[in-house]
Amino acid sequence: MPVFDPLRLGTTSLDVLVSARTTALALAVRQRERLEALLLTARRDSRFYREHLRAILPGVTPLGLLPPVTRHQLMARFDDWVTDPRLTLAGLQAFTADAQRVGEPYLGQYLVWESSGSSHQPGIFVQDARAMAVYDALEMLRRHSPRPTQRWLDPMMLTERIAFVGVTNGHFASFVTMQRLQRLNPWLPLPVRCFSIMQSTRALVDGLNAFRPTVIATYPTVAAMLSDEANHGALQFAPQEVWTGGETLSATVRRCVTRALGCTVRNSYGASEFLSIAWECGHGQLHVNADWVILESVDERGRPVPPGVLSYSTLLTNLANHVQPLIRYDLGDQITLHREPCTCGCTLPVLEVRGRRDDPLRMAGQSGRLVTLLPLALTTVLEEAGVCDFQLRQQDAQTLLLRLPLQGPEGAAAVKRCRAALKQLATAQELQPIKLLAELGQTMPRGRSGKAHRIVALAG
Repeated sequence: MPVFDPLRLGTTSLDVLVSARTTALALAVRQRERLEALLLTARRDSRFYREHLRAILPGVTPLGLLPPVTRHQLMARFDDWVTDPRLTLAGLQAFTADAQRVGEPYLGQYLVWESSGSSHQPGIFVQDARAMAVYDALEMLRRHSPRPTQRWLDPMMLTERIAFVGVTNGHFASFVTMQRLQRLNPWLPLPVRCFSIMQSTRALVDGLNAFRPTVIATYPTVAAMLSDEANHGALQFAPQEVWTGGETLSATVRRCVTRALGCTVRNSYGASEFLSIAWECGHGQLHVNADWVILESVDERGRPVPPGVLSYSTLLTNLANHVQPLIRYDLGDQITLHREPCTCGCTLPVLEVRGRRDDPLRMAGQSGRLVTLLPLALTTVLEEAGVCDFQLRQQDAQTLLLRLPLQGPEGAAAVKRCRAALKQLATAQELQPIKLLAELGQTMPRGRSGKAHRIVALAG
């Protein structure tokens, strides 16, 4: 059975409904109570946090004085970090190595997903039914719909055809979530179909045309590519909604997708560390689910920045997951938190976010036409080739430059693996052969947030 607790989902849903329009004081009380419960669990059951928080006074030391943590710290001590001793890094790595087990409960009670190495350190995250009930309630009750009458008549979206377009060859959060939804009720399967971005654009468009989705859930770069295909007359269906996430959605891309596909675009902000950080209201503003996640906007020294100022990084505290406590976790994203409330009437905080900003590449196709090579497809194949710390720069329509910090035989072996992986990707994407140049021993530019700009398009 999937990881699911209907009773907990029911009680959590009631609380989520109330919290969206509660007062700032009531929201602060919820945060404080949930934070104290999280700290209690972390100090009691996590060897890492027992050491990490040994100097704090429970119930006295404010959150802003607790020492922050990084993914590298936590992954290096994974077995000491988790609060269930049955969870081990070796066991979970063996589980995620099997793509056939995506969405399957681990140890019968945990949902598992892995994250990319955009911060040059891949991660593995485990969710129990308690955390999933929070994510489910937030997704069901706070994702704004441009068709409220349709949602009222069809709350389970059984008349919709939902297409997820993304990476489907690993235990990634979005794909795992879609697989779990399909497993929840095998007698009344949801009309959800997953499409891989690793296939050629022609094959992807053909599959979508056959399915004719009413809703597309994908990344902004994929939505932009589909809008380009629509402008060329390749799409033979008209979706009602496009849901985006996982990358920065620019105003330009939003306008292009809205105009080309003739539908409403709804954006959200989430991460492997917390699946539903923020949702977009009908006024186009992102609202933080601050009843279940705490975001701290900080400068390069970890000091708080004032509202309205872009942060250097973001510290995240997940109030829902007690299996892998995340307390002042350095997320790496740059955000701007706003003090002014949204005119939609929701009292949850408003934010702007700068997340992943890799570039799509326009490469020479076998047909002679330029083909969009999606950045997530490129980062996926290179991570599977064993490199996470890299930069791939386009030189021309057939040439890429791979920059790695590795040197010597280790660097040469990595380049060989990457060249083979990109050759396979070029064949699958119906591209002309890709020429790969390499520079070893390079320092990777991190930008202000510490996250690398890993895929860089040809200037101009």
